[in-house]
Amino acid sequence: MIFSDVLEKSGLNQSEFSRKFNIPFRTIQDWKNEKRTPPDYVLELLNFAIEAEKKGFIYNKNSYF
Repeated sequence: MIFSDVLEKSGLNQSEFSRKFNIPFRTIQDWKNEKRTPPDYVLELLNFAIEAEKKGFIYNKNSYF
């Protein structure tokens, strides 16, 4: 799994994703452009949160924090 897949699955743009998950926008850009890679556990947690929200287990329109 790569970050671009997680971002696409979320249905958010980079700015929205940054705000929702409280991750600096520059970090999101670097992950998206593959200049840096997030640790595997971060990808798994983000994917889990997105899946849980889609299944209705978590609902917070603006942020998880």
